[in-house]
Amino acid sequence: MTTTAVTFAPVTDLLERIAQRDHLAHDEWKRVITEAATEDLRRLADELRRELHPDNVVTYVVDRNINYSNVCFSVCNFCAFYRKPGDAEGYVLSHDEIFEKVEEMIEIGGSGVLMQGGLNPELPLEWYTKLLSELKQRYGIHLHCFSPTEIYGMSKTFGLNYGQVVRELKAAGLDSVPGGGGEILVDEIRKKRRTECNGQEWLDVMEAIHQAGLKTTATMMIGYGETIDHRIQHLELLYQLQQRSLQSAPANFISFIPWTFQPDNTPIGKIIPNRLPAEEYLRWLALSRLYLNNIPNQQVSWLTVGLADGRRGLHFGANDIGSTMIEENVISKAGANHKATEEMLFNVIVEEGFRPVKRKADYTRLAA
Repeated sequence: MTTTAVTFAPVTDLLERIAQRDHLAHDEWKRVITEAATEDLRRLADELRRELHPDNVVTYVVDRNINYSNVCFSVCNFCAFYRKPGDAEGYVLSHDEIFEKVEEMIEIGGSGVLMQGGLNPELPLEWYTKLLSELKQRYGIHLHCFSPTEIYGMSKTFGLNYGQVVRELKAAGLDSVPGGGGEILVDEIRKKRRTECNGQEWLDVMEAIHQAGLKTTATMMIGYGETIDHRIQHLELLYQLQQRSLQSAPANFISFIPWTFQPDNTPIGKIIPNRLPAEEYLRWLALSRLYLNNIPNQQVSWLTVGLADGRRGLHFGANDIGSTMIEENVISKAGANHKATEEMLFNVIVEEGFRPVKRKADYTRLAA
């Protein structure tokens, strides 16, 4: 009995198909990320960035990540921020404390608020809606708040479906939603990391947000024990949801942000003590840009990889360098201690050959 050897097309053929905007199969993407030269990935991602953004602009945002509460009924073992309900170290910021933080942010040129917290079962819906309403009335700023995981938690706490929660928040002033809590949207790894909200639930919340007419970002956290297959599955789930949203919903994903796991002070930090190498991050930044060619913007996570590699990412497909992060209390507790001012981000963009433009969280560009 003779067997026929299975032959595979050279990876150069796969790269050519990507350049033609073909959407590859899972195993083909896997070959690309494992076999393609870094320079080939970088070149193709940079070409797609120029195709999507021919004006040579790289955007950035000045905002403040206000973590309104660290009380959380989820016990994700990659998180150093949360405290269980009843813990003496648990906190909830008062509305007045939040207003003070917003005023400090506005004074230095901030264009909006990024507000996220834990899944706090003790806060009523009115706490959130009154806060949003007052922030909008007092300051008229863009409110980019509450990850899908938080909205999932609100749904459980308030006994409302996702759409009902989103409509209440939108009516109170919510403008757009960050893509936190995505990590890797594959339950095989989410269960190991004790993530409360499963992958489909996260996607369902996102779909409800899009149906309500709110733009969102999407994220991927890599380097916390997942496999290459898990990462590709994650990208495919986002790609398919974006395709559906583009066809049937008033809104969709406006940007994708891959970032790296920060191990310090986390329960799994002893098992996974090392951060992802910069080269691996940049390869996945490029692959993500190519894979998610239906999402218009991509942000490099200088906060987790540092400004030196963040600026390199502007040549690996990213057209956005993210936020100055005036305040951030979640991943900073896990060791992401990089800092930047608006001037620093502005200068990095110029030094890398691009034109800097400040934006809001929904990627609306602001006049200079």
